[in-house]
Amino acid sequence: MKRILSILLLFVTFTYANVIKDQLGREVNLPDNVDKIVVLQHQSLNVLVQLGVEEKIVGVLQSWEKRLGSEYKRLFNGIENLPTPGDLKTINFESILKLNPDVVITTNYLDKSYIKKLEDLKVPVVVMSFFKDSVAGKESVNPEFDDEYSYDNGLYEGILLLGEISGAKERANELVEYIKNSQNELKTYTKNIKDKTRLYMANPNYQTYGSGKYTSIIFKRAGGENVAAKDIKGYKQVSPEQIIAWNPDVIFVQARYKNVVDELKNDKFLQNLGAIKNDKVYLMPEYAKAWGYPTPEAMSIGEFWVAKKLYPEVFKEFDLDKKVKEYYKKFYEFDYDGK
Repeated sequence: MKRILSILLLFVTFTYANVIKDQLGREVNLPDNVDKIVVLQHQSLNVLVQLGVEEKIVGVLQSWEKRLGSEYKRLFNGIENLPTPGDLKTINFESILKLNPDVVITTNYLDKSYIKKLEDLKVPVVVMSFFKDSVAGKESVNPEFDDEYSYDNGLYEGILLLGEISGAKERANELVEYIKNSQNELKTYTKNIKDKTRLYMANPNYQTYGSGKYTSIIFKRAGGENVAAKDIKGYKQVSPEQIIAWNPDVIFVQARYKNVVDELKNDKFLQNLGAIKNDKVYLMPEYAKAWGYPTPEAMSIGEFWVAKKLYPEVFKEFDLDKKVKEYYKKFYEFDYDGK
């Protein structure tokens, strides 16, 4: 194995001229022109697709389909044929070197020994977190904070950084500006909502998002309240008894976990839950990504979808379909079909 890595290392280019700072504050030397990118984080992969640089992506994380959903293939043609030389927490060094990338993009919670090994192999590594100015949880999958500023500015910073790395600065600026304008537009509708609807995010196996995750923020901005936020932090499994005690008015399920809708409706422990009895279990569209971290589409159009689902009268004059189609055409270069 060591001999193979040594041979492969001979083919790695050593000419670096551009110094950038990643989201852990690390200085990274990159070539002037980055043409080959390995992306081992689904949030970064999703942003790069919206920046229109798919042709530069030569490798993706193994779990891309689980994280982004099988329908993502229609937004990134050929993704299923790309090598998968690692995942959120793992690296296949031999496969990375065979791809000879100009940069590898990883999560903030990847074991630092993997990052050091890539650096020793002269492979530039950019670490992305998509949150900003928070010491607590800086290198954790479950950060211990619940701050709109950290997530908003972390996303903006991340988009601009990926734009700089990939040579798509102008498009990155355009995307950030679109998100900010959408946020201001949403506030014109939600500013007068007083009574907050109690919401719960149902993930597989009774797992959910508590405080410290973007889920609570998307609910808050849409005029709702995450019932799990006061009791748990991060992403955790809870019991049916806990869900019953929270007694949410509405339950949301992410598009990537669509089977959870029927699982909830057939769950013998939850049959008396008001949200289930009142048929208030909703499958979210793919753009309403209430993940642990925000995405451009969630902040631009997803929050509108949640808010309109909760308060249809407030949004009766708002044309959500038009905005969604506009967004997909503009940033995914895709004619959205409503699915």
